Amino acid sequence: MSEKKKRLIVVGDRVLIQPEEGEDRTKVGLYLPATAMDSQAVQGGTVVATGPGNAVSAPTELSDEPWKIGSPEPRYVPLQAELGDYAIFFRKAAVEISFEEKHYLVVPQAAILTLVREEDDEEIDIPSF
Repeated sequence: MSEKKKRLIVVGDRVLIQPEEGEDRTKVGLYLPATAMDSQAVQGGTVVATGPGNAVSAPTELSDEPWKIGSPEPRYVPLQAELGDYAIFFRKAAVEISFEEKHYLVVPQAAILTLVREEDDEEIDIPSF
């Protein structure tokens, strides 16, 4: 019997982060002051997965065919965090987990302070001085 592959599914407004450990300057060049690092008030890491977002209730629709049974597909307000973003977040709100011998943090979007995202230079309108 073959072993089924497991996959980790992030739910709701949560973000799965691979934490960056023990440096005062992050890989993306942000400097986290010693006061933030000593108290572990904030931490940084790379977003590796996101949930679908916050569920919103669909407006009640009046139908010409009231006998139809079925619920509409759930709708979500998407998260700002995207795969590959670098997130700075409140450490206190994070939950540590291990999955297939790797360590991650699950963080609610509300605990994320800022995101760093790489974008193509072609798409950014940089003013010239």
